[in-house]
Amino acid sequence: MSFAKKHLALAVSLSLPGSFMMNAGVLAEESTTLPEITVSAHRDKAAAPSVVLDADNLASKRAATSDTASLLRDIPGMNIYTAGGVSGLPMLDGLADDRLRIKVDGMDLISACGNHMNPALSYIDPSNVSLIKVFAGIVPVSVGGDSIGGAIHVESPAPQFAAPGQDLLTKGEIGGYYRSNGHAVGGNLAATLATESLSLNYRGSTAKADDYKAGDDFKPAGLAAAGREWLDADEVGSTMYKSTNQSLAMAMRQDNHLYELTLGVQDIPYQGWPNQRMDMTGNDSEQINLRYEGTYNWGVLEARAYNENTRHKMQFYDDKLFWYGSSVATDGIPCVPSGGATGCAAGMPMDTEGKNSGAIVKADITLSDRDVLRVGSEVQQYRLDDWWDPSGKGMWPDVFWNIHDGERDRIALYAEWETQWNAQWLSQFGVRGEQVKMNTGIVQGYNTTSADYLAESTAFNAADREKTDNNLDITLLARYTPDAGNTIEFGYAQKTRSPNLYERYTWSTGGMAMRMINWAGDGNGYVGNLNLEPEVAHTVSATLDWHDAAQEQWGLKVSPYFTHINDYIDAERCVSVNTNCGAANQTATDAFVYLQFVNQSADIYGLDISGHHPLAQDTSFGDFAVSGLVSYVRGKNDTTGDNLYNMMPLNMKLAVVQKVAQWTNRVEAEVVDDKTNVSATRNEMETSSYSLLHLRASRAWEQLRFDVGIENVFDKFYNQPSGGAYLGQGKTMSGTDVAWGVTVPGMGRSIYTAITYRF
Repeated sequence: MSFAKKHLALAVSLSLPGSFMMNAGVLAEESTTLPEITVSAHRDKAAAPSVVLDADNLASKRAATSDTASLLRDIPGMNIYTAGGVSGLPMLDGLADDRLRIKVDGMDLISACGNHMNPALSYIDPSNVSLIKVFAGIVPVSVGGDSIGGAIHVESPAPQFAAPGQDLLTKGEIGGYYRSNGHAVGGNLAATLATESLSLNYRGSTAKADDYKAGDDFKPAGLAAAGREWLDADEVGSTMYKSTNQSLAMAMRQDNHLYELTLGVQDIPYQGWPNQRMDMTGNDSEQINLRYEGTYNWGVLEARAYNENTRHKMQFYDDKLFWYGSSVATDGIPCVPSGGATGCAAGMPMDTEGKNSGAIVKADITLSDRDVLRVGSEVQQYRLDDWWDPSGKGMWPDVFWNIHDGERDRIALYAEWETQWNAQWLSQFGVRGEQVKMNTGIVQGYNTTSADYLAESTAFNAADREKTDNNLDITLLARYTPDAGNTIEFGYAQKTRSPNLYERYTWSTGGMAMRMINWAGDGNGYVGNLNLEPEVAHTVSATLDWHDAAQEQWGLKVSPYFTHINDYIDAERCVSVNTNCGAANQTATDAFVYLQFVNQSADIYGLDISGHHPLAQDTSFGDFAVSGLVSYVRGKNDTTGDNLYNMMPLNMKLAVVQKVAQWTNRVEAEVVDDKTNVSATRNEMETSSYSLLHLRASRAWEQLRFDVGIENVFDKFYNQPSGGAYLGQGKTMSGTDVAWGVTVPGMGRSIYTAITYRF
């Protein structure tokens, strides 16, 4: 087992008391091992990820979360932005969301929402994840592109086939869980039917939860909306969710060739957002993913084509209220008169439709015993419409076009040459060229009577909106292995990311319109900038790795890094004819403000330390081991001298794990420092330090696995450093019920249990 696998399996774990252990259990991970496609031997060392989470590592993590992004929490340098219950946004070494290259089953999925409510990892349920690869530091060009940070690759289970001579393989899995805080429930089902050459697999999952409770009161109790539910003082509003994911995979194997077709659908009827002014009231997605992999005497060839259609809706759900008048519909949903017409229209409907198609061809070519060449090409075509139907008051009679006929197309070529010079030295050099073309159609406001809408839309429509970016990535990496117990890896990378459609093409400085552009969760409003240039990051990093010769008993990794970013897309207080961008907006220090995306210069530097070591082995109480990690990151805006937004403060995780018979028992300690380095431009809020304790236990039988645990054992109240502003209830658009200075708290005590049966 590699060092990365070992220390992450143990990360943040501690032995439970015997009385707790006797009442806990875990699912069996064993299953029939079937032959897979034989791949000719070719070196893949430098392109290897810094961390790998396989089925064994992931088994216990799934029981405690419905959010696939949360499976990454114990990776050094990783943090998760608070979002919806199944839609967290990962941050790695100070860079998050679009700045990371995130792939799900080889697909580059794009968030079709101004609040990034449908990020890539929200399209795969934790129960369907079999492997996660995380690339930090110097990311090879073969896995990077259109990003300036690390890369995250998430994979569902590979197709399985009957063993030679076996007539038919039939197998399946069924599982379920319950978590007390928020009364979260869910289940998953999988079934496989296969011969030696054909394989058919179905996987389905569902997850549902109510609002969760914080560890203590953090606001007054009150109505979420007129005539609707009462929210307790410790209830974190707009944290409910419901999600269903299904997939059908068909595969054919012929000699050393694999053909695979996967069809996937998602239905999220609702998902609350505690740090956004609106909620997700619908997200439907259909995916088609076609893949070929072949092994030849010269190496491996892989090709993939995919298509994804997403239909996304935002509105005010149960905990939020939008009210201009006194009319209330008979079902109690608050609404407003629809432009003088009879009846009333509820809230503010906001819709998006994204169409995403891509193709990838890549090859690993063995040139000699020491040289491997990796080459590849990628094409992606993305289309986006973002429109808001009229709903009354000033929001009528026309459709508001936030983005109309948005286009973002990429084409990339890369080559990567890796050489194993001798037993001690390995090097890798990679170059990637990428062209990004963007454009959008004409836009309009709700009406032509508003001078602001008319002036801004006219100016936008008259501007040159077609943009072409020619981007270049370069990586230089070296690895020195002086002996079996030491490895030193270091290098340099230039990485480039073009703006997304919302950063470039959102146009209105109206207060409501700007508040709908905010994946940062800080409560502020944002507007795009047609003049944005691509971000160009220059990163130097190193990893010092000490371990036992077999890399199984103990290990210590120290990874410092430094990144300078030219044309970093940050924000500054907006200036326009609209009163939202007036003098008060420039000077406010204790209020939500209005911002425009701009290019500036930034530095990010930090240090990740992780390790594991046995404490005692072969005792009458089993084996004991300790593991831990420490992460520090600092981000500065060189142009303004301000701090970068949402940088995680110094944090540490420590665990002790006990393994006895088929039990694995853990106690996890989590410590986070004060967050004081905050962005003054955004009026970012500080948070206080905290420490948490978690208990977990698992038990495995041949076909059964049982998990049980307690998170936040002492029900401690804490504010999440990356939680953003609390906007979970009340009149979130008018602001009368939204208090600046309140951040989203973390979850209080939660007892969970999960069971999985394999047959």
